[in-house]
Amino acid sequence: IFRETLSKRGVRVITGLGKYFRQIDKNRNGLLSRAALKEALKVLHLEMPEGDFESLWLILDDSKNDTVDYGEFTHAIFGEMNEYRKTFVRKAYMKLDFSKTGSVPMVDIRKCYCAK
Repeated sequence: IFRETLSKRGVRVITGLGKYFRQIDKNRNGLLSRAALKEALKVLHLEMPEGDFESLWLILDDSKNDTVDYGEFTHAIFGEMNEYRKTFVRKAYMKLDFSKTGSVPMVDIRKCYCAK
């Protein structure tokens, strides 16, 4: 049900969720508590019955450490990228990896990308 709601509301909701998560992630570890996730869903009008939230939490908190990794959250909601998107991402990464080392320093990203 949650996945269906997100897909109906579109990219703006996911973008808003990501932005909100970054704002409340004060220590920048990418982890959210149960209360933070619940509040984020409330802020974006994605509230659900407590039982549904608990089911969602059990799925997302697979490590059972009472936190959810934002990356795992988005992966759980969207699943794997399709092959077209994976190919596109690989091509973009190869252009960014000037030195072909397998990692891309921020300096190289800044040369190619402007977020404005």
